[in-house]
Parts: sequence; structure tokens; C-alpha cells
Amino acid sequence: MNLRGKGGNYKLSVVIPCYNEAAVILDTHSRLYSVLEGMGCAYNMIFVDDGSTDETRLALNELSVQYANTKVLALSRNFGHQIAVTAGMDAADGNAVVIIDADLQDPPEIIPQLIKKWEEGFDVVHTTRVKRKGESFIKLWFTKKASSL
Repeated sequence: MNLRGKGGNYKLSVVIPCYNEAAVILDTHSRLYSVLEGMGCAYNMIFVDDGSTDETRLALNELSVQYANTKVLALSRNFGHQIAVTAGMDAADGNAVVIIDADLQDPPEIIPQLIKKWEEGFDVVHTTRVKRKGESFIKLWFTKKASSL
């Protein structure tokens, strides 16, 4: 069975770890929904609430009621980003999984480009941030040094 199924013959799971993202979560869902609907494939969004203490979980629960392709995993407390990502990947049932943070620092609109590379045969596709808004020169310098090790 060809799991890559060009032209939308596959299911895409998008895992979105969240921690105190109430201020942006509706925008995040809206932008993801717009991108995924335009791709012409089956999909689901798996939001993983990593023990938020704000209204994130409430907003996610409302979205999951409104949209059948929106699922919510609620962790009992804050376990950290990597555990939230792992929980989302464990729940994913797509042929491909995209991981994107809820804070919109990474644009959901890049997902079709990632999937295109996957359709070309790459097993793992990732992005590299060239510029991050609001980060100091020192942090950018340390990030560059760490990535060159």
C-alpha cells in the first residue's frame, strides 16, 4: 500500500502542543483549518493541552464540539513540550504527521510545502528558522552556535 498517495489520497494528522495559548488558539485553529481544507486530503488536528492554567482547554473543547476533525488531548498537568508532542503523535492516525506549535510563530501556511516534500519521498521533513521576531542578538548567536555543533 502506498502511504504517500499523491493528490490527497492520504490522511494528515497535525499535532499542536498547547500551554496557556487562550489568546491565540482560535486564530491558530482558523488558520490551520483554512490551510488543511485547501489541501484536498483527509486530516485531523490533535491539540494537546499540556496542563494550561488559562482558558485554553475550554476553547479547545468548544472547537472539538464544532469540528469533527478537531481532537483534544488534555494532560493532567504540565509535562513539557516534548511529552505533549509525543502524546499527540501517539494519538495520530494519519499517514503523515505535522507538528506545529500553537503560538503561530511558525506559519501553518507552510504545511503544503512540507507535504509536497513528503510526497516526493522524504521520510522526515523539517524547517529551519532563518529569523525569529523579537529575539536578541545574543540568543540568536547562541542558537547559531548550538546548531553548528
